[in-house]
Amino acid sequence: MTEIEIGRGKRGRRAYSFDDIAIVPSRRTRDPQDVSVGWQIDAYHFDLPVVAAPMDSVMSPASAIELGKLGGLGVIDLEGLWTRYESPEPLLREIAGLDPADAISRMQEIYREPIRPDLITQRLGEIREAGVTCAGALSPQRTQEHWKTVVDAGVDLFVIRGTTVSAEHVSGRAEPLNLKRFIYELDVPVIVGGVATYTAALHLMRTGAAGVLVGFGGGAAHTTRRALGIHVPMATAVADVAAARRDYMDETGGRYVHVIADGGMGLSGDIVKAFACGADAVMLGASLARSSDAPGGGFHWGSEAHHEHLPRGDRVEVGTVGTLEQILTGPAQTADGTTNLVGALRRAMATTGYSELKEFQRVETLVAPYERS
Repeated sequence: MTEIEIGRGKRGRRAYSFDDIAIVPSRRTRDPQDVSVGWQIDAYHFDLPVVAAPMDSVMSPASAIELGKLGGLGVIDLEGLWTRYESPEPLLREIAGLDPADAISRMQEIYREPIRPDLITQRLGEIREAGVTCAGALSPQRTQEHWKTVVDAGVDLFVIRGTTVSAEHVSGRAEPLNLKRFIYELDVPVIVGGVATYTAALHLMRTGAAGVLVGFGGGAAHTTRRALGIHVPMATAVADVAAARRDYMDETGGRYVHVIADGGMGLSGDIVKAFACGADAVMLGASLARSSDAPGGGFHWGSEAHHEHLPRGDRVEVGTVGTLEQILTGPAQTADGTTNLVGALRRAMATTGYSELKEFQRVETLVAPYERS
């Protein structure tokens, strides 16, 4: 791999965002109706390769149920307002109406309310009773404390999601979460991340995770690059983790770990390119926060925005472009790539001649940077 000299004492590898690459049409085309975009992780099949990010601005129990009925996977944030307050709707409206100068400090106050195990059970129960796949997310820091409540509530898929998650966390203050032992002893499939490099992804795959989230500081509400100086462009990150998946399959004699791109995909073209780089599914935040059904009311924020000591995110206004169904499957009434995301994926696959997502991962790509208007 070619490295670039940053200075006499430092070299770095060139990395690419989704804006830096483009997909190349092939000699064959298909009808979009003949294209399949379904995927399966463990025993759970989904008609749409879309996982909702576990953020209060994106998912409530009601919107998770709606997404499940549409064919995707809704993941509820088990450290969010829905597990801290019996009725969080007034607080969600308050956050949406905050003055930008006061938003972070007020959100820090709101999120200081303790997490209630009974509300974890209640929220997951609502989703489960609706008959859709039930998924909830905890950060690595909270997993030890609440995992048993989550499993006892009957969760189908357990998501451990942080800005970055490693298989080996070193701490001088407390015994860290041993992911390999934890996943081995758990009775439900685990999706874990974020991760952005080949080596880190390979280590996470060796813990027994069913899926790996790829991303670090690339979301619309993140300020990680500004606050910590850490950022990995998503096209390179997804391609590197896809390579780790391939090598892990060889290492284990065929065990397949799903790669889920998480961040940096605001428009349908970004989603298409995530699959072209090797993703099996995409985790969407801002794209779904634009839904009229989203609890954020046209605003979007993540847990980084209300961190007690070092906020690394903003509450950003994303607006409203349509219902959740319109955003996912159309019909689109604009040409800006914010609605009918799955329809755009189908058409891109059809235009390049592919009928299955795993085949589409082999599509030809070019380095072709462009500036968004």
